[in-house]
Amino acid sequence: MKGRILTLLLLILANWPLAAVGQQGTSVIGYLHFGAAGPFAPLTAAFREGLSQSGYVEGRNVMIEYRWAEGRGDRLPSLISDLLQRQVRVLAAIGPPTALAAKPAAAKVPVVFTTGDDPVEAGLVTSLNRPGGNITGIYLFSNVLASKRLELLHQIIPKAALIGVLANPNNTRAQSQLAETQEAARRLGLQLQIRNATNPAEFEPVIASFAQEGAGGMIVLSDPFFFNLRDRIILLAARYALPAIYEWRAFSTSGGLMSYGDSLGNAYPQAGNYAGRILKGEKPSELPVIQSTKFEFVINSKNAKALGLEVPDRLLALADEVIE
Repeated sequence: MKGRILTLLLLILANWPLAAVGQQGTSVIGYLHFGAAGPFAPLTAAFREGLSQSGYVEGRNVMIEYRWAEGRGDRLPSLISDLLQRQVRVLAAIGPPTALAAKPAAAKVPVVFTTGDDPVEAGLVTSLNRPGGNITGIYLFSNVLASKRLELLHQIIPKAALIGVLANPNNTRAQSQLAETQEAARRLGLQLQIRNATNPAEFEPVIASFAQEGAGGMIVLSDPFFFNLRDRIILLAARYALPAIYEWRAFSTSGGLMSYGDSLGNAYPQAGNYAGRILKGEKPSELPVIQSTKFEFVINSKNAKALGLEVPDRLLALADEVIE
């Protein structure tokens, strides 16, 4: 009996160093998202899919340390510091505020970002083709698509002269999106009713004010805060019978009338692929910033029917997807 125990202990001791070396040799990626885990879970899976294209599979030859700011910019510095202390080999910074907050960390670790801000204007890179530093990533055209959303909404409610705009002033992109929307409104001869919401308690008073003051529809500006709470916003838009357009496809699949924006399902795998390529030894300075080229226009026809709207054939023809 004692001989068996001694043999077992010797086997454990013989194998333990190998297991320890394998664990220590596993690469670690830091994944820092400005949003919350639940709403962005499918996109996190898309990031891992892109990572696998470079030969890295979580739990097999790479570990991922996840951190979520839950829409709070004040949390980003401490979350970045925590990830650096864990000696991550690449930092994935998801969302414009996260990208900006992570820029100083590029002095210590390669950074892969996704952002809706122009990376050159924001000072993240020196140029799109040659980033020039220890940072690169994916550029989503969130801001410049704001005017297109107003044009699409105008086509489905052509008689509406007043449009409500839901904005979050704490978002660094809010002003640029508003400028784009206001320019489009002048071109289309429309008036805008701009209201701010910085916490969920303000959603209903703001959306109710749109309906009470005669707005014919609503635009929800691009913002992770709004995305995290999209179900509540969509419910209130329905309650006050406001046709609304949003940025990402998930709004329409959750019941919103229309959405038009970058394909996040395409962008996140690209970010994951870049993270994997950097792990393999490629330099961020030599990986050009990828500009989003795939956009999705989605119409929820069930929502349109509930609002008593007839979707014009030209919009149906433009749509990438019509949800019945």
